[in-house]
Amino acid sequence: MTAAKSPEQCETMIDVRAGVDEVDRELVALLVRRFGYMDAAARIKTDRNVVRDEARKAQVLDNVAREAAAVGLEPDRLRAVWNELVEQSIAYEMVRWDRLRADPA
Repeated sequence: MTAAKSPEQCETMIDVRAGVDEVDRELVALLVRRFGYMDAAARIKTDRNVVRDEARKAQVLDNVAREAAAVGLEPDRLRAVWNELVEQSIAYEMVRWDRLRADPA
C-alpha cells in the first residue's frame, strides 16, 4: 500500500479520503495501545472506586488542550473529543476491572 499524500499535496477528494483513511488506521492502532494501558490500570488498581479519577481526567484534558493550542488547533474542540475518549476509557477499565475479579464459579 502506498503512503497517502500529505494534506498540502492533495489535489482531489480521492487524495483527501485516502489520507483520512490512513490517519484513521493509525489512530485505531494508537487507541489499541491506549486501551492496553487501561487493561494495565484495571490489573494494577486494587479498588474499583479509584478507576474514576476526576483529578487525572482534568489533567489529561488540560494536557490535550495545551498541546492543541501549541500546534494551532482549537483547544475546546480537542478537549471535547478527549473528554469522550476518557469517558470511554473509564467505562472500558471498569468492565475490565470487574472481569478480572469476577468469581469463576
